[in-house]
Amino acid sequence: MTEGTYTLLVELATPATIEVGALGEVAFAAGAYAYTGSAFGPGGFARVERHRELAAGERDARHWHIDYLLGHPDAAVEAVVRTADADVECAVGRTLARADGIERVAGFGASDCDCDSHLVRAAGRERLRGAVERAHGAADGASEANG
Repeated sequence: MTEGTYTLLVELATPATIEVGALGEVAFAAGAYAYTGSAFGPGGFARVERHRELAAGERDARHWHIDYLLGHPDAAVEAVVRTADADVECAVGRTLARADGIERVAGFGASDCDCDSHLVRAAGRERLRGAVERAHGAADGASEANG
């Protein structure tokens, strides 16, 4: 079992207003989103497969904020970027939130930390993927230097 930090690259085909647990109704523009989470504990990165199943309509249970977005019929997981054996969830989230051309979805996925958000949106899918890959690389390098 491998553990670590992951970022789901999600495409939302149409705008949607979705009830997101305790956050209430959240309006999502169509476009590319990146959600960063951690996969430590039982199952490790198996959590990513659970997210994919939910997005494919093969699972209904919603436990985390991202489950509500992924449960929308117009949302799809396009790719996943992972950093194994490193808890860099907040570092990646903060880096993405500061990147040019990327906007945060306030409060999303960050109820157990002091981050503003673990979900960001960008106009371009490739721009977002590049920012995610750079954020994971920078955070992993920093965790190795501090480890």
